[in-house]
Amino acid sequence: MIRRTFLILLCALACGQAAPSAASAAATAKTPPSADQRAFAAEVAKDGGPSAQSVLETLAGAKVQQSILDAIARPAEKTREWKDYRPIFVTDKRIADGVAFRRANAELLDRIGGEYGVPPEIIVAIIGVETGYGKNTGKYRVLDALSTLAFNYPPRAKFFRGELKQLFLLGDQHLPYAVDELKGSYAGAMGWGQFMPTSIAQWARDEDGDGRIDLWNSLPDITASVANYFLAHGWQKDQPVTVRAQPAADAQALAPANSEPVWSLQQLEAWGYAPIERVDAQTPSTLLKLEAERGPEYWLTFKNFYVITRYNRSPLYSMAVWQLAQAIAAGAAETPAS
Repeated sequence: MIRRTFLILLCALACGQAAPSAASAAATAKTPPSADQRAFAAEVAKDGGPSAQSVLETLAGAKVQQSILDAIARPAEKTREWKDYRPIFVTDKRIADGVAFRRANAELLDRIGGEYGVPPEIIVAIIGVETGYGKNTGKYRVLDALSTLAFNYPPRAKFFRGELKQLFLLGDQHLPYAVDELKGSYAGAMGWGQFMPTSIAQWARDEDGDGRIDLWNSLPDITASVANYFLAHGWQKDQPVTVRAQPAADAQALAPANSEPVWSLQQLEAWGYAPIERVDAQTPSTLLKLEAERGPEYWLTFKNFYVITRYNRSPLYSMAVWQLAQAIAAGAAETPAS
């Protein structure tokens, strides 16, 4: 009787192991790649990246993030005036932290600044605005961010598909972590300077010479990459960035399309916008109007201001970087309190 009961139990256990439920099988099945993903994988492989199969296996581990799709639709620059935007980025704490960073890394920053012709305070301000000097480099997996936007955000799918492709082409041969381990912003920007994959490929630098571009942990790589980005986009050493303008009562109304300096300073002055500081009259410039706390401000901006907008196209961003840089330079020049 005991033997018969044991055999019945053994049979029941074996049958349960041999025949998993349909629901269990469905839960463990992977969603097959879409035709778009297959075409993408083939393109990456054709252009010298990993095999198509390897790309598809990596993409299979990517997760669509609704929070990324929500965030991409509402950048701060499009919803705030300068009077509201400036207090976010040009704060006492950000200035103090920037001054501390400038002093702590003076030798490195002076060397990089001299090598690339970009003021150290501009380099520091960029990483201060982008990530709070490395404190917030992003919480999203870059793979999730770029794949979400490449395959699920039609308005900019082409752009993000190109960035995702470049991520695979870089691979872990050039970066400090595997592709599926990299963390960054909701748009896939990485490191202290928030470089997109194509920016890493074109302008980032392995300044410490270890064979990898590490924009998370290597201050030489981080600072040289930012400086080289500015140099490559036309930064003019020892040239002005922007100056305030005093508009005449009958100043001609202007609405420039962007920050590109298309008029001479002399022409803008003739139209009623006189600089409050001395600048060569033939300097290419344009006009920027900002809605500040005490009313409109008028600024004459030059090539170097335009170069800052190559990092982020918003003139509000560029002005925040410039004013933060000025405050950092002033603070770093002061004698530290004993």
